[in-house]
Amino acid sequence: MPPALPILILTGAGGIGLSIARRLGASHHILLADFSTSALDRAATSLSNEGHTITSLETDVSSLASVVALFKRGQDLASSSGSRIASVVHAAGVSPAQASPERLWAVDLLGTTLVLDEALKIASPGMSVVAIASMAADLLQAPLSPSLTAHLMLAGTDKLMSHPELGGRFSQKGMEYGVAKRGNRLRVQALAKAFGEKGARVNSVSPGVISTAMSAAELEGEAGDLIKGLIDGSAAGRLGAPAEIANAVAWLCSVEAGFVTGTDLLVDGGATAAVDTMKAKALGE
Repeated sequence: MPPALPILILTGAGGIGLSIARRLGASHHILLADFSTSALDRAATSLSNEGHTITSLETDVSSLASVVALFKRGQDLASSSGSRIASVVHAAGVSPAQASPERLWAVDLLGTTLVLDEALKIASPGMSVVAIASMAADLLQAPLSPSLTAHLMLAGTDKLMSHPELGGRFSQKGMEYGVAKRGNRLRVQALAKAFGEKGARVNSVSPGVISTAMSAAELEGEAGDLIKGLIDGSAAGRLGAPAEIANAVAWLCSVEAGFVTGTDLLVDGGATAAVDTMKAKALGE
């Protein structure tokens, strides 16, 4: 009998999540989680038909009880098969075109923190944890205050969304997404030492504009012209492919990235670089 596959806990059954599942599926038993039952069923059926070992679980990442149940399921799978949880990839999220600011905070900010906290509890030597953030974290029109920065890094989940600035200037439509994703990066930095003490690593990946249903919705929304400008002005001059994000995640989950932890990998086709260069030129330098 062949050895049992290590477990990959993967949240998010959308375009990026599904691509990550396909990229890592040959070497993992995938525990796939999503809030949408229909999306979860479609993804699980597709992956199973492609020959992957897949278990699915409906999960609301904004609910502590739901996230705890997900990790309990992962531990049960590992225990029953004599395997281990090797990787946790958090790709679940919503965009401004898909959700209200309140729901976006709950999923993209609180949800990521809940997943990272539960991953830390079961972290073991060799485990890799990756959170999907966004280049939107680099495109905020105003920097975060030291107070909000410290809050996003260190606040407990019961107080995470209570900072006064989250209900002020950063509550404007569209800005909450960048703040939430900046919070994801900051939380990864803050947890790196704790993961390292258990022999594990934690990182984030920040995609640019990727060819997914989420990006399509944003392109058709209020920010469509801005996003098109980011694509056209980027070094690559095109949308990214979900597989390109999956490749970055796969590298971070591999032994080749063994000295990489507590950081963010920006995979945006040079869009952020183009914006920064444009700002410098505007100053006449």
